[in-house]
Amino acid sequence: MTTPDKLIQMVIACALFFGVMAVILLLTQRLKSRSGERVQVAAFVAPALLLVAVGLLYPAVTTIYQSFLDRSLSESVGFDNYVKIFTDPSQVKVLRNTAIWVVLCPTLATLIGLVYAVLVDGSRFERLAKTMLFLPIAISLVGASIIWKFVYDYKASDQTQIGVLNALLQAIGVDTYRFLLTEPWNTLFLIVIFVWVQAGFAMTILSASIKAIPTEIIEAAKLDGVGGLKMFRYITVPSIRPALIVVLTTISIATLKVFDIVRTATGGNFGTSVLANEFYTQSFRAFERGLGAALGTLIFVLVLPIVIYNVRQMRKLEATR
Repeated sequence: MTTPDKLIQMVIACALFFGVMAVILLLTQRLKSRSGERVQVAAFVAPALLLVAVGLLYPAVTTIYQSFLDRSLSESVGFDNYVKIFTDPSQVKVLRNTAIWVVLCPTLATLIGLVYAVLVDGSRFERLAKTMLFLPIAISLVGASIIWKFVYDYKASDQTQIGVLNALLQAIGVDTYRFLLTEPWNTLFLIVIFVWVQAGFAMTILSASIKAIPTEIIEAAKLDGVGGLKMFRYITVPSIRPALIVVLTTISIATLKVFDIVRTATGGNFGTSVLANEFYTQSFRAFERGLGAALGTLIFVLVLPIVIYNVRQMRKLEATR
């Protein structure tokens, strides 16, 4: 499809959207009663619900159904695809890698973000420091992965290095290292990329929460002789607990869906594949569509409880305000 054709499709889609909105306004603008207001609300919500049903609900149900079929989606295989995920050695390694990501990424990103927020809060260069620390999140995960591929780049010790880390190793007389090729440490080096991006997000949310702590609480604690680490442990952390939960759960969801970094840096090779990358590989490379659907369903099942918990915590936070 050529660029002009895409532009024409975009213009048609925009025109249809505004046309639907205009028709809804014309049909509902004279409804002034309470029941009329409900009709207006329903009229505006209905298109969104339809799009959610078509773009989200239908694909989800279809994926779950296909997870019980064979690779060609022609015959039912029961729970064989799920059994393979938890018994096949290569798939077990994928699950292991995903578990490592889910444990380390939210914990490290939140912890580093919290340290950032505490250290720069109230400093002379607070704005500049926050800007620099937040900058990585403005970069796409693909872009961040390409940057770090240059950092991790490997060449033999007797060759000129373009990778920053191996250049440092060469400078101090140490043999160069295959950062992205050596199992199982390559998974940890990929996690560094994700944490580097997400720490800025955690810092921004937690810094705002720290600034929202009432000054009366801080002054009362100081009068009681609380300071330093005790202030951080007994005043700061309990006061920003809701924000910590939101940051942890949000990063956990992003971690379960991580695909860009693995795909860009290693392609899932050298024992680095995770669930989202394996879903892509099985569905569109190996054409194991039933297994790919099962992997996609597993990601959905793992993400859903975190989403529900996050929503409940946010409702509790709103109720206390």
